[in-house]
Amino acid sequence: MAGEKILIADDEPYNVRALSYILKREGYDVQTAVDGEDAVMKFEAFRPQVVFIDLMMPKKNGFEVTHTLRNDPRYRESSPYIIILTGKGEDTEKFKGYLEGGDEYITKPFSPVEIVGKMREYFQQKRD
Repeated sequence: MAGEKILIADDEPYNVRALSYILKREGYDVQTAVDGEDAVMKFEAFRPQVVFIDLMMPKKNGFEVTHTLRNDPRYRESSPYIIILTGKGEDTEKFKGYLEGGDEYITKPFSPVEIVGKMREYFQQKRD
């Protein structure tokens, strides 16, 4: 799994620790961001292939970050796989997440088995 980078952007420390632990245990290179502005800065420096992003964060919410990563010419080339990971499970929120450029939408609490499975599947498809 060398070179497989993941960024986690969430302002809830427990979620960040849990998700980081799960993904690092699987061998992924993981960095974290505590708010939307931090997420964009970390993305620019780290260039992860996958971004897990919470919708409700300070400074820039997850919709704004997703929109930036999809539409700003500086980041469009990197084309990360964006997984919106949030407690907001309403259909309107999901629809907006997909409209802004999210690839997947997972509601909290998340299943570690589901997260690991999705990452294995995604990176396997990238290798094939």
